Amino acid sequence: MSEHGPTVAHGPRVVAGRYAILNELGRGGMGVVWLAEDKMIGRHVAIKELHLPEGVPTSERQVFEERVLREARTAGRLNDPAVVTVYDVVQESGATYIVMELIQAPTLSDVVRERGPLPADQVAKLAEQLLSALESAHQAGIVHRDVKPSNIMLAANGRAKLTDFGIAQSLDDPRLTSSGMLIGSPTYMAPERIRGEEAGSGSDLWALGAVLFFAIEGYSPFERTTTAATMHSILSEVPYLTRAQGALASVITGLMITTPQARLTAAQVRGLLPHVQSGPPTGPTAMGNLATAYYPHQNPTHAVPAPGTKGVNRTVALVLAAVLAVGAGVGGFFLHKGITSTGAGSETVAAKRYTYGSGGDIREFGVSDGYCGQGRLQIDAAFDNGTDCRKPFDFQVYGYIEPMNSSTKWAYLRPELETLGDSYCAWLFGTDRVKSGENKNLLTYAVLLPSQQTWEAESSDGGDRTVFCVLTRKDGALLTQSQVAASK
Repeated sequence: MSEHGPTVAHGPRVVAGRYAILNELGRGGMGVVWLAEDKMIGRHVAIKELHLPEGVPTSERQVFEERVLREARTAGRLNDPAVVTVYDVVQESGATYIVMELIQAPTLSDVVRERGPLPADQVAKLAEQLLSALESAHQAGIVHRDVKPSNIMLAANGRAKLTDFGIAQSLDDPRLTSSGMLIGSPTYMAPERIRGEEAGSGSDLWALGAVLFFAIEGYSPFERTTTAATMHSILSEVPYLTRAQGALASVITGLMITTPQARLTAAQVRGLLPHVQSGPPTGPTAMGNLATAYYPHQNPTHAVPAPGTKGVNRTVALVLAAVLAVGAGVGGFFLHKGITSTGAGSETVAAKRYTYGSGGDIREFGVSDGYCGQGRLQIDAAFDNGTDCRKPFDFQVYGYIEPMNSSTKWAYLRPELETLGDSYCAWLFGTDRVKSGENKNLLTYAVLLPSQQTWEAESSDGGDRTVFCVLTRKDGALLTQSQVAASK
């Protein structure tokens, strides 16, 4: 076979004695997809012939092939209408082939490129189908690892099909890991994977959020001119929704939360999807004068960047949409009113609030997420770095949120920042990000906001646009061990 397809003199090439290669359907960095005929039962199938990029070491190739075989076989046992069925896996003459159901339909990428963004109700249906496919895979111990528009096929009857489980990784086999190879498409790669953490079910859900953004807005939320710039945007930016509203906006922003533990779960997404509607949505009544923040496209005070603009702007309104919807719709917490501790009959936890930085209550705050600090949180205190959580400490950072791009000049909206911080920290406190148990009843939290001078500073050093969530004991006593659950 030549590099561009089979070149044989006497009819089509036959794989495994039964699959006759008829034509090339497409190719990419991981292989070639062929149209073939299963001569055994007389049906057309798609066959993916895997090819790794040049320069991948032999040992890596062997690990990858073992992974592909295992995952393709497992994917063949998945029974979901939104999953492209895997019929067979073949290794022959040093090549690996995955025989799949033939779907003659355009991809989501094709549809959006040719027809433009999808209506909200269609995006909601797409979300429901893809969520079902991912739940089936995750229950079988499979992480897809490459959920993206070009791997989603849309049939004329409205059915969606998620394909290409060929680079998926089984969760229960730690041997099948790649030490140096970037698996997956960077544009739809979850932040934790870029940070070097293992892919998990939450990584697929993050990618689903990015795919839904693409479907409703018509462009990729993080795609930039270089891979490095793309990865940087995933880690540091929150894209701005202009066409989604209400529950759909909450689903998309909630799935794309950077911290995996704070990200919406599949069950929470299912709880929101039935509320997606084509008309004006109905938001939480507790939002008061922040109602426009629930529908970012209705807020005339924020400029909307053009599709593809470098450094898509982050907005307070965008993050508020996700946080407030999670709290009011699926999180079970009454945000803006504090949250209830885990113990029976316990009282509402009241959060304290401080500003930090130049002109703020706390002169300096340099403690990163998950790290601990010594010294009381109080007026005129300063914390330039963290301390060892294995020694007694006064507080621990259990989360943060960055509502704005530090390179973009946006007005300092103190009331909105306070609402964002109170809501997010209250909700996150109630999740398993903070370890459960009797000790949780002893804890409270504080919200640290940037001061106006820090917010408006030219330099982004020191987290000048970051809102911190900080744990302390209610009685002011020292803590002796970390209260923050490790990433899963």
